[in-house]
Amino acid sequence: MLEETDVNSWEEFEDKLDKLRGESRSADEAESQLWFRGQENACWPLTTTLDRNTQGAVLFKDYYRLIDRVKPQIESFTGKEWDIPTYPEVAAGVRNYDYLRLHLDGWPRYEYLAYLRHHGFPSPLLDWSRSSRVAAYFAFCNAADDHVRRASIFVFSEERFTSRTDVAPNIFRLGPYVKTHRRHFLQQSDYTICLAFQNGWRFGRYAEVFERSNHHQGVYRKFNIPSSERMKVLRLLDEYNLNELSLFESEEALMKTLTFRELPKLRLGG
Repeated sequence: MLEETDVNSWEEFEDKLDKLRGESRSADEAESQLWFRGQENACWPLTTTLDRNTQGAVLFKDYYRLIDRVKPQIESFTGKEWDIPTYPEVAAGVRNYDYLRLHLDGWPRYEYLAYLRHHGFPSPLLDWSRSSRVAAYFAFCNAADDHVRRASIFVFSEERFTSRTDVAPNIFRLGPYVKTHRRHFLQQSDYTICLAFQNGWRFGRYAEVFERSNHHQGVYRKFNIPSSERMKVLRLLDEYNLNELSLFESEEALMKTLTFRELPKLRLGG
């Protein structure tokens, strides 16, 4: 199940997160790792950009054919190259249960999938951060600044022993170790992918996992924070140099950061 909690302020969220970190440490000899994801609207479920751009189940082989087809255009434009398996090889391989389950960090090349995700191409990867404050930035940077709506921060902790079924969707963590765009490292990124196997691999939806009360896919919590905390949180993060510029390092990010810092100083004529 997905545990959901409403808090009244950023400070209350940090207090609950400190307690959660303490519980994670006490439950294991080594400090348990937590991963975080921020979303600007608490009504939004955990969904990938591929989920939001498609309807119904997508077969892995069909998605792979798509990203294989667009790869020459991306390589021509960027000057980058990715050495990934051919579509016929993957289409044949994903009919085998072990083909993906045992090689999720390399089939197809993880670095290509991560690059696509960071540049806006519909992706089956759900991105997380090892930093709660990076997640907070993404939760509040475009959130509605009002007293009605809430932003959310998801917290994921991986269970030491996971159990998975063959047919129902399962969540796999891919890990941070991949050579890809520098944003991956600036944002302390990690990724999960939801997959199910039934005569071949397909992408699943996270809601399908959470509907199973004993899914043993890790512990997922969701904290909903009032959107009215937006400016307070963003100013706090900017003091730590955590802003659009530090996370994206683009000219557009520079302009957005300068606007945030300087526009409030503008004096309006009477």
